[in-house]
Amino acid sequence: MAKQYRKREIINHILKNLQEDFGLNDISKANYTQIYKACAKYVQSELYELMVQTEKKQKLERKVHFICMEILLGRSLKNNAYNLGMLDALQDACEDLEVDINKIFIAERDAGLGSDSIGRLSACYGDAAATIGVAGTGYTIRYEEGNFIQKIQNGEQIELPDLWLETGEVWQSKKESEAKIVKFGGEVHEIWQNDALEIAYKNAFEVLAIPYDMVISGYYTEHTVKLRLWKAKSLSKDNLDNIKSAEAISKKLYNDDITENQKEEKLKQQYFLVSATIQDICKKHKDIYGTLENFAEKNVIHLMDTRSALSIPELMRILLDEEKMSWEFAWNITTQSIAYTNHSMRQNSLEFCSARTMEKCIPRIMSIINEINRRYTSMLMAYYPDDISKINRMSVISDSRINMANLGVIGSFSVNGVSTLHGELLKNHVFPDLYSIYPAKFRQITNGISVRRWLCQANPELTDLISSKIGTGFITHPSELHVLAGLGSDKTLLENIGKVKLNNKKRLAEYILEKTGIKVNVNTMFDVHCKNVYMHKRHLMYLMHVLTIYNKIKKKEEKLLVPRTFIMCARAMTSNKIEKKIIKLTHAIANMINNDIEVNNVIKFVFLENYNVSLSEIVVPAADLSEQLSLTGSEASGTGNMKLMMNGAVTIGTWDGANIEIEKTVGRENILLFGTQPSEAFTGRVRPEDYNHMCPELEYAIERIEQGFGDGENYKDVLDAAFKANNEIDYYRIGHDFASYCRTQERASQMYLRPQNWNYMALINIANSGRFAADRSVAEYAQNIWRVPSKFSF
Repeated sequence: MAKQYRKREIINHILKNLQEDFGLNDISKANYTQIYKACAKYVQSELYELMVQTEKKQKLERKVHFICMEILLGRSLKNNAYNLGMLDALQDACEDLEVDINKIFIAERDAGLGSDSIGRLSACYGDAAATIGVAGTGYTIRYEEGNFIQKIQNGEQIELPDLWLETGEVWQSKKESEAKIVKFGGEVHEIWQNDALEIAYKNAFEVLAIPYDMVISGYYTEHTVKLRLWKAKSLSKDNLDNIKSAEAISKKLYNDDITENQKEEKLKQQYFLVSATIQDICKKHKDIYGTLENFAEKNVIHLMDTRSALSIPELMRILLDEEKMSWEFAWNITTQSIAYTNHSMRQNSLEFCSARTMEKCIPRIMSIINEINRRYTSMLMAYYPDDISKINRMSVISDSRINMANLGVIGSFSVNGVSTLHGELLKNHVFPDLYSIYPAKFRQITNGISVRRWLCQANPELTDLISSKIGTGFITHPSELHVLAGLGSDKTLLENIGKVKLNNKKRLAEYILEKTGIKVNVNTMFDVHCKNVYMHKRHLMYLMHVLTIYNKIKKKEEKLLVPRTFIMCARAMTSNKIEKKIIKLTHAIANMINNDIEVNNVIKFVFLENYNVSLSEIVVPAADLSEQLSLTGSEASGTGNMKLMMNGAVTIGTWDGANIEIEKTVGRENILLFGTQPSEAFTGRVRPEDYNHMCPELEYAIERIEQGFGDGENYKDVLDAAFKANNEIDYYRIGHDFASYCRTQERASQMYLRPQNWNYMALINIANSGRFAADRSVAEYAQNIWRVPSKFSF
C-alpha cells in the first residue's frame, strides 16, 4: 500500500534541501536544476527507506540478479513520484511554491546508462520486478558520460559527451565499503600446496569497483529493486597511466570493436561488470549462509544478453580458486545458477572474442574457458567422433576465437528467446547443434514494456479515457485492457480516442516547431520511424518510400489521399560511417521536401535529434502509423512496436520479431504486415533489378539517390551497403519487399481516410497491448525460469 503524501510535508522537505545543499532560504532565488535536486533528494530518501525494508524481508529468499551492460532509465523524478503515489501532492506543492512542475521534470537529464533497446528492456523489467514483488537486484556500470548527446550539423551526426551525472548523482548512494577488486593482465601461476591448487597473480593491474546504489520503485507498493552501478577507480594514486586506464573502464559504453585497442576496452568493460557483480553476489550469500555450497538454491544470475557471458567463468573462478571446490562441484553450482537470454538472430551475429585478447586481458578467465572447452569437446567427441566441423560449431573455442553465445548456452540452465519467432530461430538456425543436445534448456518468453511508463505517464489523457471506461485495474493487471475490445461499437469512445491522439500530435508539433523551426500540420498522418540506425532495420527502405511519394506528387500522378508528416528519430553508432551516412541522406531528402513548395503542403519530413527515453515519451503517443521494417529473421523481438500499439498507433511492418505476435493478438485486419515470410528468411537473395519491371518505384528511388541532392555527397556507398552486403545481392531484401511495402502503404492511406474505422483499429491495438506488458514477461521468467514467487496473477 502506498504511503499518503501531504503537500505541506513535501514543501518542507524541498525548502529544507534547498537551504542545506545550496544555502538558499528563498525558493525564488533557486534555478530549476536546484529545485529538481531538492525534490529528488526527498524522493530518493523515501525510496531508500523502502529499499532497506525490502532487503530485510528478502534476506533469506531466493533472489534474482540481473546483469546488464546497459539500462536506459530515462528521467527518474516523475517516474518515482508517480509510482510512490506522490505525484498529485508534488504538483500541489509546486503550485503553492509558484514553480512549474514540468520545468522541474525537464531539468533532469535522462540517465545515460546505455544506448540501445536492450537497455530500455532492462529498465522495464526493473519496474515490473519491483511492482510484482520479485526479489531482485540489477547490476550495470556507472558510465560517466553515458549515451552521447546527438547534434546534427549540416545533416551530419555529431556526438557530444552526455554528462548525465550532473543531475543523476542525486539518486545514488555510494557504498565504498563494499568495493571489489577486479584484476586484469599480469601473470597467473598455479601452485600445488598441501595437496591443493593455489592461484597466484603477479604484476596484475588491479582496479577498484566502487558500488553506487539506485532504487527502482514499484507501483503503489513498498517493494523495491536495487540497481547497483559500478564505478572503476585505480588503486594506484600516483601512476597517471594506471589512473587513466582504470577510469576509462567506466567512462562510457564501448560498442566499437574494430581496432585491437577497442576490442580490449570492450572486453575489460564486460569483465569489470561481471567480476565485481559475481564477487558481490557471492559475498552477500556467504555472509548469510557461511558457504557457497548452497549458492544455486538461493540465487539465480540472469544474463540479459551475451555481453555478460563471462559471468560463467568468473563464478567458476571464485568457486575454484577461493572456495577450493572441485571442478565438478563448481561446474554443477554454476550451471544451476545462471540463466541466459539471447538476442542473436543468425550465426553471423554471435559475439566472438579473440583468445589472444582474452589471454592478455584476463588470463585466469582464459585458462578456465580453456578447461571448460576441453571437457566439453571431449564429451562431444564421444557423441560425434567423425564430425569435426560440428564439434567446432558447438565448441566454446574455435579458430582461436571464443564463441560467447555458445559459452552462454553451455554454462547455463536456461536459454531464452524473446519472441515466438526468435525462440524457434534459436533452436533451428542459431544453435541447432546445441539444441539437439540440450533441448530442455531452450525456452521462449516474449519481451514486454512498462504500462506505467509507456501508457500512464507518457499518455495521461489516454489513461484517463481508459480508466473512465474500465477502471484503473489495468495499471497493475494489464490484461484487463482487453475489456476495451468489447467497446468497439461505442462511437463516443472512438471519437475520444481520435481527440486524444490529436492532442498528443499538437504537443509533438509544438516540440517540432521549437526544436527545428518546422511547422507541421496536425491533421496529417504522423508516420513514425524511430529506431537506432542498423542496416537490418532498413531505414533506407523508409527513405525510399518517402522519395516514392515525393516523386508521384511532383509528377502529379499521386493518388495520395492522405497528407503525411514523416517523422524519424535515429542514432548511428559513432564509428559506423554508412549508418551515419544514412542520417546525412535523411536530412538531404528532408531538406528537399520541406523546401519544395509543390509538395510541402502535402508532405513534410522531420528528423528529431538526440532520440532518448524522454523524447520517445513525446513521439510515441502522437504516432498514427508505426513503422517496423526490420528484415524478416533479423529482429529478436522489438519493443518499440509494443509501445506504439499501446498508444493507439497502427503497425505497418514485416513478418519479424514480435510483429507476428501482435498480428495474432489484434487480428490481421488491425495490422499492416508485408514482405518476406519467416519461412523465406534464410533462403537465397535475388538481384533487385529482377523486381524493377514490377516495381518502378524502387527503380526511381535508387536512381534518385544515385543522382544526389545537391549537398556535395555521393550516396552510392549507402546503396552498395544495402544491396551488396556480405557478397549477396539484395542481402537486406529491400528489392524483394519494396513493392509489397508500397502497396501496403497505399492500404494505410485508404484506411486512414475513414476516421472511425482507424480509431477502431487503434482501440483494438490498445486493448490487446496488455499481452506485451513487462509484468507478464517478468512473471513468466519468475515462474518458469527463476523459480521465485511474484504477486502477478496470470
